[in-house]
Amino acid sequence: MRRKVRLLTGATGWRTHDEPDVGLRSIVVSDGPIGVRGQGWDERSTSLALPSPTALAATWDVDLVRRLGVLLAAEARRKGVDVLLAPTLNLHRTPFGGRHFECFSEDPVLTAGIGAAYITGVQSGGVAATAKHYVANDSETERMTLNAEVDERTLHEVYLVPFEAAVRAGVWVVMSAYNGVNGVTMSESPLLDEPLKGTWGFDGLVVSDWGAVRSTAPSARAAQDLAMPGPRSPWNDLAAAVENGEVPESALDLKLERLLRLASRVGALNGSTPVTPQVEAPHDLLREAVAASTVLLRNDGVLPLSPDVKVAVLGPNAATTRIQGGGSAGVYPESVVSFVEGIAEVASVVHAPGVRLQDRPAPLTTANCRHPHHGEPGLLVRLLDVDGAELTTDHRLLGRVLEVPLVDRAHTVELHGELTVDVTGDWTISVAGFGRLTLDVAGVRLIDTDVPLDTDDPAVIHLTPPHRQATAHLEAGTTVDLVARRELREHTGTATVLAADPPRLSDADELSRAIDLARSSDVAVVVVGTTDEIESEGFDRTSLALPGRQDDLVRAIRAVNDRTVVVVNSGGPVELPWRDEVSAVLLTWFPGQEAGHGLADVLFGVREPGGRLPTTWPATGQDVPVSTVQPHHGTLHYSEGLHLGYRAWHRSATPPAYWFGHGLGYTTWSYEDATTTESGIRVRLRNTGNRPGREVVQVYVSRQSTTIDRPSRWLATWTTTTANPGQTTDVDLTIPTRAFQHWTPTGWTTEPGPFTLLIGPSSSNTPLTIQTTPTPTPTTDPEPAHRGPI
Repeated sequence: MRRKVRLLTGATGWRTHDEPDVGLRSIVVSDGPIGVRGQGWDERSTSLALPSPTALAATWDVDLVRRLGVLLAAEARRKGVDVLLAPTLNLHRTPFGGRHFECFSEDPVLTAGIGAAYITGVQSGGVAATAKHYVANDSETERMTLNAEVDERTLHEVYLVPFEAAVRAGVWVVMSAYNGVNGVTMSESPLLDEPLKGTWGFDGLVVSDWGAVRSTAPSARAAQDLAMPGPRSPWNDLAAAVENGEVPESALDLKLERLLRLASRVGALNGSTPVTPQVEAPHDLLREAVAASTVLLRNDGVLPLSPDVKVAVLGPNAATTRIQGGGSAGVYPESVVSFVEGIAEVASVVHAPGVRLQDRPAPLTTANCRHPHHGEPGLLVRLLDVDGAELTTDHRLLGRVLEVPLVDRAHTVELHGELTVDVTGDWTISVAGFGRLTLDVAGVRLIDTDVPLDTDDPAVIHLTPPHRQATAHLEAGTTVDLVARRELREHTGTATVLAADPPRLSDADELSRAIDLARSSDVAVVVVGTTDEIESEGFDRTSLALPGRQDDLVRAIRAVNDRTVVVVNSGGPVELPWRDEVSAVLLTWFPGQEAGHGLADVLFGVREPGGRLPTTWPATGQDVPVSTVQPHHGTLHYSEGLHLGYRAWHRSATPPAYWFGHGLGYTTWSYEDATTTESGIRVRLRNTGNRPGREVVQVYVSRQSTTIDRPSRWLATWTTTTANPGQTTDVDLTIPTRAFQHWTPTGWTTEPGPFTLLIGPSSSNTPLTIQTTPTPTPTTDPEPAHRGPI
């Protein structure tokens, strides 16, 4: 009995237990979704970094996403990983969600199609994908405990749709969420049994989010299979719960059967050898993905650029491009091509940030810090006992040290480095962590304080502990000894940060320098974006405005250069109050490590901007029709029901800035005709521009006369096509039966009568329509939930 129980809880934070008697080795898991970090956090273990999931959805390209999934599988095998904890299939219920860069879109159908392609690609390489977080885990405020109150129809027609598609795609793992749904926490929820393991027939493993199993018997009686992390867990007491009759032993046997099935699939059983996929030219694939996901919102003809121009590349995110969001999904990229670097490979470039963002302190790096003993780039990390005696040493590359392997008698983490000072002035030196913190600069103690643990959120404890800072006047050309220490206390993790920020120009001087560069350049490319304090795991957004004086920067640059292109480097919507004043607006999302190369390809016309919006962008945050992320007395009411995203905007008196599905290319299209076929519809388009191009043809369904509450339109399917200048192209689309159905207490059914198909390039621009009357279907319709071109 106890050997069975042992296998149902993690051996560590990233491994399951082995059991040699049955040929079972440990199964290794890793966070995703933009890369495979591996076991834990160590900057010396780098990863290929993909564009963010929102960017992947912006491609509307299931084949590209599948190929990126294969790349992730190859990365997983390179790092000895069996299970990738991705993709995230939760929805952009509101743009105020803080973690939406890790989710695909606001629409269940687009999320389902892109998510299924991601899963197919990963698992084709013998690595398990994980559909998470099941279910209604769509905001971060009180994320560990909130109860999502969702009516049954909305749950089935919206929030469960991507997970059903994942099961149809053959996903091997599903992760139960922290939150509850309709009064029951998800690790104990009957939704794990029905519809997941029941109607849908999911035969894989249900793993908990890390720490989401909070009970012994109730969660063990549910269809929860594996409690992570380990080795401590409420399931450590499962043997006693079985012995006293609270949990039947047969429930444990079913869980073990699923664990062993997963082990067999990933090559962890009976000495089997895992599949190792091969991916040619991975950097080229990542570069392709940046261009394919970039959305051109506006273009007055300035784009594409010619290579002989002088370009002022401005903005705080231009040289320090934000390639990923904050939180547990983070990786250490093997390399990063910034926007400045990518453009500089093609054209003559000058650069200035223009404004400063109030971001977290910058941890020491190999560029500005040396090991105090041998002078190599990096810093010394030591574990000390209570008397200050050295227990272990390590040479690390960054001053952000999130995990330190603990040993007996460990009492203090110490970070020690020699800072190379390149600017004379008042530097800001910072230390971060929980417990007692000290900071010594050149032998002088500047910080000695105690930081109490005031949260149970693992994203804060292990990734973003609070900072304390001091100011020191330093002289250029010198090296300064920095020593930071933090006490280790129970439940506070080991994350410790040592940071140093140089003095900055005044705001006025910073802006003036950028204006001068823009005035003397042929084109100004202004990169604006968000920070980790705005888009990250662990909290939601309170505003959609760009931080700092970035709006002022854009307008100041536009005033001196009428060829101003703005590049938006964010994971989700931000306000763009100057959008109609500049020559062009491009969205790059968080584009991964090939950011600069991919943007340069788009700016100079090597590749078309292939992206289309996966989420609606409002003009202002005040206009957003679904904006609530704050639970009331622990419950977050999904009172909007089916009407989220563009569906809600179509009921709103105020239009958004840019509709779901919108995106321009470097050519134009005419939608000429739509006809019915035996299997669906055929649409004829013409490329009316002077360049070859790619178009995303979107089909929405509406119902004019209805007896039930419905959105005014909802996405049914989509496809893509290409054509040369002047060429026509015909595309065939199958309209899934599920597109006409709605959920009732007895299952899926179709309301009798006609529906209208709306066809066009976005949710608001549908120039072609077709009337159709679907054949009524039984409520046991087994059709997959995804409706994209898988």
